Amino acid sequence: MDRAPRTRSLALAVALARAGATVLRATAPGGREHWTRTNHAGRAAGPYAGPASALAAAPATGRARPAAGFAVLAAGPCGAYDDVAGAGDGRRGSRAHLSAPRGGEVTGGAVKLFGISAAGLAAGALLRERPLDKVLAGVVVAGAAHFVDLVDVRPDRAAGAVLVCGVPGLAQRGSAAGLSAAATGAAGAVPPDDVRERAMLGDTGAHALGAALGTAIALGNGRAGLVAHAVAVVTAAAHGERVSAWARSLV
Repeated sequence: MDRAPRTRSLALAVALARAGATVLRATAPGGREHWTRTNHAGRAAGPYAGPASALAAAPATGRARPAAGFAVLAAGPCGAYDDVAGAGDGRRGSRAHLSAPRGGEVTGGAVKLFGISAAGLAAGALLRERPLDKVLAGVVVAGAAHFVDLVDVRPDRAAGAVLVCGVPGLAQRGSAAGLSAAATGAAGAVPPDDVRERAMLGDTGAHALGAALGTAIALGNGRAGLVAHAVAVVTAAAHGERVSAWARSLV
């Protein structure tokens, strides 16, 4: 992929994310009472950025690789389900949600974890050719989605993480550059409203952006890079509370 298609992917993601947020804020489908959340500071904020980012990242990544678009399309709704079904659920961390089904309860967090894991593994299988690389890529896609959600604890943390991790991928060639452009474009459209605490990504946007980033990493790295990133995201998941606390502490 030369510079022009890469630029178009970036521009497409930015334009769709900004347009989507504007339309959702103006129309508030289903009533404005469904589009009001309380942020970390106790202020009201609209979760417009989440669906807007997901709807922007899906076609932009799908343009580069259909499998990547599938991963984002799956991650966004799984996150949205937890945003709705998991509202008010004080349980945090993968262990709490994964242990709940043993008592006959399926939480929104458990649905999200299983759904995104399955989608990540399916996308990894389509993005890579060798069996081990398929598995590693799947872990990276699902793990990246989870990591971005872990750092979504303050304004600009999640979008910032995607930008920091995604921008280097713009220097690559081919579809990997296109996927990086889509992820960074969708994330780059978020900060203006996020910093001013007018909008929130929620699980919907954090997981969609993370999945988009994960597909770029999964496609743009060789075996050693896949192993390193897989270890990183699994370690982050195992120490989720520490990762979130670290993200909160950043200035």
